[in-house]
Amino acid sequence: MNLSVYETSDLMAQAAAKQAGRILRAAVKQNGRATFVVATGASQFEFLKYLVAEPDLKWDVMTMFHLDEYIGFSAEHPASFRRYLRERLTSRVAVGTVHFIQGDAPGVEEELERLNRLLAATVIDVAFVGIGENGHLAFNDPPADFQNDTPYLIVKLDEACRRQQFGEGWFKSLEEVPTRAISMSIRQILKAKHVICTVPERRKSGAVKACLEGAVSPMAPASILRTHADCRLFLDRGAASQLSRATLASHEHGV
Repeated sequence: MNLSVYETSDLMAQAAAKQAGRILRAAVKQNGRATFVVATGASQFEFLKYLVAEPDLKWDVMTMFHLDEYIGFSAEHPASFRRYLRERLTSRVAVGTVHFIQGDAPGVEEELERLNRLLAATVIDVAFVGIGENGHLAFNDPPADFQNDTPYLIVKLDEACRRQQFGEGWFKSLEEVPTRAISMSIRQILKAKHVICTVPERRKSGAVKACLEGAVSPMAPASILRTHADCRLFLDRGAASQLSRATLASHEHGV
């Protein structure tokens, strides 16, 4: 894992977006197209702002998948991840093919089958992800399933995950936060050729420490990123604040 720590979340997001741009341009140059997976949530605000501003990206030959969506939510719900991505990505750049998770599909199992057929036939060039306050990766809360090879799964959200969604202001009360979602699986995320993980804010520092300095374990789901051949982790000072000097000395670069 390549770790970079930046003084501010803004600098972190700029650096992560530049690296994302390099990966996407290289994929288009080599294959004539690129496919990426994108996360949502408060941690991705600045990254997406800079990503859509990256120059010379041929969005029209790219395909987008996203990581997760609440079950039962329409695309217009204020907390819908489809709405989030429309507002911050697909309304700003003309992505050629967009595969949204239809969380309000009449048949959830049929929607899973549709998504899994699409993804099973697709090579992902890069996954843009974050780490949750409970260490989750996508909506794979601890203990996460490290063995299931199915691209998308129905998952149950734990209380820590739901409290994070409430705390970030997506819902008026904890009771409004759903308990189930469709999420990309851990093993599917790991199939991406490249992973860019951006984690701002001190509130994530405990999860970052557990995932970088603890065991690779389903109890710290994002720890599995340490096994990926090309994962780049971008932190700001707040998110990195609990890391040991040894960890920072062995990995850190940035400004």
